[in-house]
Amino acid sequence: QVQLVESGGGLVQAGDSLRLSCRVSQGLFGIYAMGWFRQAPGKEREFVAAISWSGGYTYYADSVKERFTISRDNAEKTMYLQMSNLKPEDTAVYTCARKNIRYSELSIRAPDYDYWGQGTQVTVSS
Repeated sequence: QVQLVESGGGLVQAGDSLRLSCRVSQGLFGIYAMGWFRQAPGKEREFVAAISWSGGYTYYADSVKERFTISRDNAEKTMYLQMSNLKPEDTAVYTCARKNIRYSELSIRAPDYDYWGQGTQVTVSS
C-alpha cells in the first residue's frame, strides 16, 4: 500500500517562508510525477504545483508562481514545496499526491493522481 506523509506545515506571518515535505514511505516514487494541491476552508481543492518523475519539468499555479518552488529527491523518496513570501490567502491544507501512471507527464488535474497524503495545515496570519 502506497503511503504519502506530509510534514512542515505551521503558523507563520505574512512574508515568511515554509518548506513542506512529502515522503513516500511505501511504494515506488522515482518513476511517478508528483503534485501539491491545497484546500482552504469553504473552497474547492486547487492545484498548486507539479513535478515530473525525473524532476526536470515543473509547473505552477499562477497564484504561487515565483513564490513557491517544487523539487524532489528520488533517492530519499521525498518531494518538497518551498514556499516564500507567504500571504494570508495561502492558508489551506496542503496535500501531496502521486500520479496514477508511471513515467507519464505531470498533470494539474486531481483525477490524474491516485494516491494522496493526509495533508498538512499552513496558516498565514496578516
